[in-house]
Amino acid sequence: MAAAVLLAALLFGPIWADSSGNAGAPVYSAASIANSAAASAGYYAPDTFISIYGTNLSTVVRTISASDVSGGLLPTTLGGVHVLINGIPADIWYVSPTLVNALVPSLLASGAATLQVISNGIAGPAVQIQLGATAPAFFQIDASHVLATHLDGSVVSSSSPAHGGEWIILWTTGMGPTVPAAIPNQVAQIAAPLASPIQILLNGAAVSPSNIDYAGAVVGYAGLYQINLLLPDGIAPNAEIRVATPDQISPAGRFLIVQ
Repeated sequence: MAAAVLLAALLFGPIWADSSGNAGAPVYSAASIANSAAASAGYYAPDTFISIYGTNLSTVVRTISASDVSGGLLPTTLGGVHVLINGIPADIWYVSPTLVNALVPSLLASGAATLQVISNGIAGPAVQIQLGATAPAFFQIDASHVLATHLDGSVVSSSSPAHGGEWIILWTTGMGPTVPAAIPNQVAQIAAPLASPIQILLNGAAVSPSNIDYAGAVVGYAGLYQINLLLPDGIAPNAEIRVATPDQISPAGRFLIVQ
């Protein structure tokens, strides 16, 4: 379920002309890179999923599979494509001629970073992006509604909405360091809570911290975080929901399907 959302193609941004000077090279720009969950440019951090849109990014269409993960180690090359951020290989989740989904290495720190896509030995342009300490964002089921699941694993939807007084699970990326810290290029082996506190805001009002049972890494995944949330009684239908770390807040205009 969550993995399928990570691989969804989020249409974003103009694709600029090839500035690499290398015929057949991957074509993309800083403006055609987005946070995979928020579909927003300029919203990146270590251990955050990003989507790179362009042309000539790959000669094949490949999705990460179980055979690509060996001993819990994630692939940094998929279909002949790899992504370097400050010279460090990113984990690759999906490649196609027009889209690459990758995970920003957890080893990186906030600040300016250089990103480059290399496809079958041909390098695209080195573009500059800015990494924050965190870049919290909910994965979404459509353009405005966040991905949430009931405790039985079913997706919160218009036909199966959440209700006040119910525990739900929210799925996010870019939430920051955990304790213990994520091991680079490995899926999480244990449930590791976030190192810093977070806030959930519903229609602008902060939910009591006691309503958050767990916020941290998801076992068996990398770059994916879950938040176990008890919805307050009397929550308004279709409530706007945001998550805040100490230094950043998720984009506005995302809603939880509640009845």
